[in-house]
Amino acid sequence: QEHLEESGGGSVQAGGSLRLSCVTSGLTKNSYCLGWFRQAPGKDSEGVARLYSGDGLSAVADSVKGRFTISRDGARTTLYLQMDNLRPEDTATYYCAAAPGTCYNGWYRVSFRGQGTQVTVSS
Repeated sequence: QEHLEESGGGSVQAGGSLRLSCVTSGLTKNSYCLGWFRQAPGKDSEGVARLYSGDGLSAVADSVKGRFTISRDGARTTLYLQMDNLRPEDTATYYCAAAPGTCYNGWYRVSFRGQGTQVTVSS
């Protein structure tokens, strides 16, 4: 049974940083697309960052490029999202997600996910 649990959210001022963590377990398929998406009130969900477990290649959304970094620990059980130079428009609930197989646009819409962690950025 896949299980993901996020932590690290909080409230910061614009320009600040946060690091989200996601502890994973039960990921038994050969490969996964792992990553983060966010959901703001009244808005569609947005894929923020993703990493393919097969080769470690990662990508981030244009809206966070140069500010957010996705990484994974050596044991491959914890996923991170380092968020720097945060902006008010980054305010959302952030979810860690895992989908068996390769990454593709919208991968997070059909994925296992955690309970979410709130990130609030004030101006």
